[in-house]
Amino acid sequence: MLLKLLLLLPRGGAILAGKLIAIAAYHLHGRLRRVGYTNLALAMPELDPSERRSIVRRVFMNLGRLLGEFSQFPKITRQNISRLVEYDGLENYSSASERGRGVLMLTGHLGAWELCAFAQGVYGHPLSFLVRPLDNPLLNRMVSHYRELSGNRTIDKNWAVKPVLEILKRGQDVGLLIDANTLPDQGVFCDFFGTPACATTGLAVFVLRADAPVVPGFLIWDERLRKHRLRFEPEIPLIRTGDFKEEVALNTARFTKVIEEYARRYPDQWLWVHKRWHTRPEGEPNLYNGEGGKLDRRSSVKVEVQV
Repeated sequence: MLLKLLLLLPRGGAILAGKLIAIAAYHLHGRLRRVGYTNLALAMPELDPSERRSIVRRVFMNLGRLLGEFSQFPKITRQNISRLVEYDGLENYSSASERGRGVLMLTGHLGAWELCAFAQGVYGHPLSFLVRPLDNPLLNRMVSHYRELSGNRTIDKNWAVKPVLEILKRGQDVGLLIDANTLPDQGVFCDFFGTPACATTGLAVFVLRADAPVVPGFLIWDERLRKHRLRFEPEIPLIRTGDFKEEVALNTARFTKVIEEYARRYPDQWLWVHKRWHTRPEGEPNLYNGEGGKLDRRSSVKVEVQV
């Protein structure tokens, strides 16, 4: 109902309404605020409390912008997309795509991430991307419909291996958000802002199996332009050692560093209110229940790969 009501508004009105909702959520949702403060204290201890509060507030505002933009998807066309999103570094994507093996787009929960994939589809470069289905089937169907309006396709991440490899074999593109907390049997522990975080191995497994290029792509809100920039970085060279598990761990760590670089560069646009360090190496304390204790940043990497 909220999305349908926002759709009735012009884009500027929908974004304003989304930000008002975000402001209310910021003041009412103390748990998410505290998660944001904890994450920032862990990742950027040099910031003082007022700076952390400012960043977390702007993170909520970014989420409000995302809600407003998402509500407008049915109105976005090839004729008006350039008023919302402009490319930056498209040559990096194009050079990888021209090799005909598909492109694995490395991205994360930064900026208006839903618009990131959507804009790529509207511009004529549709991709499939992995998602976790929502618990409510009616809401899941509606959100999937919005996401696929630009020609994109959503894939249940729990059943993704065969479809992804087939898509890449056809020379088509796949997008993966790789910055969410992962269970130990689905990931490896990588350094993330100096602390071990469990990162999904999916992207590394796919690139090692399909030998497809990995190109980072992020949608960034540019206050000066008053629009989003879809930024593509150069292809990430693949690390090969001859040991598959080691290759998965090393490449996953490299991919995770890309997320860290962008979160550090645009701290108010990354999802700090997510419990990114919820999964802990064995014997280390939970960071989100007040049970203090400083992390041992020399923790060993635990490699568990599912193919």
